[in-house]
Amino acid sequence: MNQITPISFKSRKAKDKTMFFLVCLFSSLAMVPLFFIIWDVISKGYKNFNLRLFTEVTPSSMDALMATMNGDPIPGGILNGITGSLLIVGLAILFSIPLGLFIGIYLSDNRGKKFARIVSYLTDLLQGMPSIVIGIIAYAWVVKPLGGYSALAGSVALSIMMLPMIVRSTEETMKMLPNAYKEAGLALGASYTNVVFKILLPSGFGGIFTGILLAISRVMGETAPLMLTALGASVVNWKVMEPTSAIPLLIWDFYNDPNLVDLIWSSSLLLLIVIFLLNWIAKIVARKWKV
Repeated sequence: MNQITPISFKSRKAKDKTMFFLVCLFSSLAMVPLFFIIWDVISKGYKNFNLRLFTEVTPSSMDALMATMNGDPIPGGILNGITGSLLIVGLAILFSIPLGLFIGIYLSDNRGKKFARIVSYLTDLLQGMPSIVIGIIAYAWVVKPLGGYSALAGSVALSIMMLPMIVRSTEETMKMLPNAYKEAGLALGASYTNVVFKILLPSGFGGIFTGILLAISRVMGETAPLMLTALGASVVNWKVMEPTSAIPLLIWDFYNDPNLVDLIWSSSLLLLIVIFLLNWIAKIVARKWKV
């Protein structure tokens, strides 16, 4: 047997320390832009981050100009964007979760079948599809047939984007569950449906719910699909068949209006907080309900 000499042992230890240092260094460098972005958003967004941001609709360009000339904070808020985001994302959740769960369960139970392989490939293809393309598809499928922009069209676009992540999280979670769960349920006389909904899905709740939260956080900041489907609105709207605003759409509108540009940062700060909370909850759920 080859013996490890003191020189080779020191050499390995030096290489180990060097690699550890390089990993820490490059990890820190990767985090530097993130910290700068967060600091920039917080330092510029807190000025208009007040109660009016959540209780009032978007102000007009003239009102913002007058407030800026007088040195006052910009009046109004983004209530229409908050309610619009809740409506559109809520509908997208209703559309995507049941379909994603069923597809994920099917793929986990039929891994070797040809149709399952085709569905799996299409899921991967959909996950890599640009959001603007999905917006065009939703425009052709929903906006054109219905004859107008609507919250429904926006939710269809976002649900298409959420679907692949929900499918993959469900499929991988189902694969990780012991086969004994399914075999024991079937052996006791339970139907396949009862085994899936009363044994497998509750057992894999942590992984599935984490995937759903990550899918929601992904679509919360999408703008391009909503520009082609929901269009936007200057008032609060809860009707699914009418144009509706959303926080990302308002950020784009503020960017194009020099008088409202200050609201970009407060809106971005709110969006950043929401996405951070969703990811934080996902981490907690993943730890607590680990398969």
